Formats: sequence, C-alpha cells, structure tokens
Amino acid sequence: MSLLEEKPDPETPDEQLPVEAVSDNCPTQELDADDAPQSDEFYETHHLVADPKQSLIRLDRFIMDRLSHRSRSKVQNAIRAGTVLVDDREVKPNYKVKPGNQISIVLPRNTDPDERIVPQKIPLNILYEDDDVMVIDKQANLAVHPGVGIPNGTLVNAVAWHLKEAAGDLPIMNGNEPNRPGIVHRIDKDTTGLMVIAKNEYAMTHLANQFYHHTIERRYYALVWGDMEGDEGTIRVNIGRNPNDRRLFMVFPEGDDGKHAVTHWRVVERYYYVTLVECRLETGRTHQIRVHLKSIGHTLFGDPRYGGNQILKGTLYSKYKQFVEHNLQVIPRQALHAKVLGFTHPTTGEHVRFESDLPFDMKQVIERWRIYLASRKK
Repeated sequence: MSLLEEKPDPETPDEQLPVEAVSDNCPTQELDADDAPQSDEFYETHHLVADPKQSLIRLDRFIMDRLSHRSRSKVQNAIRAGTVLVDDREVKPNYKVKPGNQISIVLPRNTDPDERIVPQKIPLNILYEDDDVMVIDKQANLAVHPGVGIPNGTLVNAVAWHLKEAAGDLPIMNGNEPNRPGIVHRIDKDTTGLMVIAKNEYAMTHLANQFYHHTIERRYYALVWGDMEGDEGTIRVNIGRNPNDRRLFMVFPEGDDGKHAVTHWRVVERYYYVTLVECRLETGRTHQIRVHLKSIGHTLFGDPRYGGNQILKGTLYSKYKQFVEHNLQVIPRQALHAKVLGFTHPTTGEHVRFESDLPFDMKQVIERWRIYLASRKK
C-alpha cells in the first residue's frame, strides 16, 4: 500500500511542528538573472517644467532637447502611447509647450542598439501572437534574460530565435537593455506562467506605461505552508535586499527602507498543512509573493531560497515526513505559477486577458495533498 493510501497516524499537539521550523539562514542559490528589481528597471520616469519665459515649441522637440540620446520616433511613440502627459493630460506630438507646463514622461529604458541577443532554439509555449505582442506561458528552470552566471539559454534567446525564424531577423528593441529585447516585466527563473513580450517600440512603451501605473492584471497561484488565517487579505509592506545576504530579499515593516509593495491574496483551497492561494499583484518587486507570504508565516512550498523546501508544518511521524519529502522531489522549486495576465492591447485599445493552466508538477503535488486531507478526515 502506498503512503497516500495509508490512513495517517493519530497526532497530538506535542507532535506538531512549529510554524517556523527553518531559520532565516537557509541555504540559498547564487544570484541569478532574475534577481534585479522587476518593474522600475524596465522604464524610466522624468518630470519637466517649462520655464516661465518658454517660447512655443513642439512637445517632441522640447523633450528631445532635454533628454539626450532619445530619437524623435521614440519620443513620438511615447506621446502617442499616452506615456507623456502635459498638466496631467494626454496631447499630440505637435502640441506646443507653453510657459509653466508640467510634463511627466514614462519611457522604456535606453539601450545601446549595437548589441544583439544570440538566437537559440529553445521551445516556447506561445499562447498568442500578433504584430505587436507575444504572450508566452513560461516553463520552469528558464531565466527570462541573460545575467550573472546565465550568459544564454534564456527566454529572450528563445524569443530571438522565434522572431528570426518568423521574420528573417531579430528586431532591435530601442528603449530596452540590449540583453532584454521586448522585456517589460519578468517572473523568476523557477516560477512558471504568463508573460507578455513587446515586438516593437510602440508596444513596449505602451506596456511599460501600464506596468508603471499598475493597470496590468496579474494573478498567481501559490501553494504555501500552513493554514491561512482568514479567507483573504492584503499585505502592504516594503521589500528590499537583505543587508546580511544580498541574494535574499526581506520586508521592512517600518521606515523608508525597501520599496513599496502590495500583494492581495485569497484562499483557493485548504489542505490542513498547506494552502493554495491566489495572489493579485499591484506592484512587481523582486520575489514579492515569496517574501510577502513568508513574512506572514506562510513560506511557499518547495521554495529553496526561503526555506520552503523543508517541513514547516505537520507531524513528526516518519510516514508524513516521507510523504512531504516525496512532494518536494516532485516540485523541487517554489510552487508559484503566473496564472492570469490581462492588459490593454497597445494597438486595438481592447482589454485582453489570458489564463494559464497549472503546470504538471504543481497539479501533481496539489492532488497528493487533496488525497492526504481526505484520508486524514477518515
């Protein structure tokens, strides 16, 4: 009889493991390409104020005169995409700047257009594609872009191959870092699920503006240790690098340290010792869900970086330990999946929404916990 078919042994309060059975000094991985800030690294913001004696001048020329190394087409694309506001209003590129005008600008970060990514034939699960965007369901163990320790074999290498095969050449994405063509957001290397890729500069600018204003819909499914208190809630705590270990991130409950981060969560299903949770992001900080949920005592199941790959809840019986260890072998990564992605299409202006099924390893582990819970109730 397999472990899952056996009725769990009775338990007593003394046999319960503590909520935090793992110290903060858990083993960590080396810093990888997905460990830089996840939102504001992809765009830059500027605020300009026209001089009281400013002569009338076209808005695009005004911006180009003050922001070096921006092409006219780049600036005009930004204005048309609505990422340039004059006194909080959208205007046309030929708008004449007047004395005292306050101009706010959101642009994808500038690049060196001479550098190109190396195309590599890596399988991609493309859910949608048109002339402006691609929506990809990313697999686990795939970094989004090259970085320290990961020179290639990334999502952008795969996208470069796909675009080369489809269009004959890889377009240079002005306004983004040279090793990140089309990238306007990111999910961690071992997190699975949905990403949108921009295929031209206008789309990139339009999407960057949506991420900046938090109008992108992003919902994740996470399997976490412990039984969540309540059915839903919101975590509003700053996140920043751990000063004692730069490979880790942590919350800063008080003061101005870290960056503003907001995660809304709700319970999807409970399995007594673990819980399936849906998380909706307002902000996109590095490891946001992983750090926020750990901060309230619910580390992601399987997360090797934050201690979720050890038994944090349950009994001391060996059969339970074997059951959990087998689950951790099934999913040797954080049990986190970007399930829903919604945004305004850059060209059509329509709201588009995509949903991704859970990956096989998460499905398998969740089903095992369901069986465990059912057997426990007998």
